[in-house]
Amino acid sequence: MSTITTHVLDTSVGGPAEGVSIVLEKKDGSQYTELNKVVTNSDGRVDELLPSPLTTGVFRLTFQTAEYFKKKGTKSFYPEASIVFEIEDPSQHYHVPLLISGFGYSTYRGS
Repeated sequence: MSTITTHVLDTSVGGPAEGVSIVLEKKDGSQYTELNKVVTNSDGRVDELLPSPLTTGVFRLTFQTAEYFKKKGTKSFYPEASIVFEIEDPSQHYHVPLLISGFGYSTYRGS
């Protein structure tokens, strides 16, 4: 199992968001380097987000929310949601969920 995990819930329908494209990147100086591109499954989760061992640093998850809502025929305000977070202890598990609707999103550090 990846030591960074995520899932996406569509709060406008009260269930998982299937088919959301996600990019995981790590900050390298003033730029980000892409580590992986994935798409959420029927449970709004991804199987393997981080393909290499976890290290310290600043990471960014970018969720393509407009693409998801367009497929559903729903209007949305945010074309993407980016979450930037810092890993200080690579021995821990970091779960970064995203809750979305067409006109808002929220996140938190899960377990």
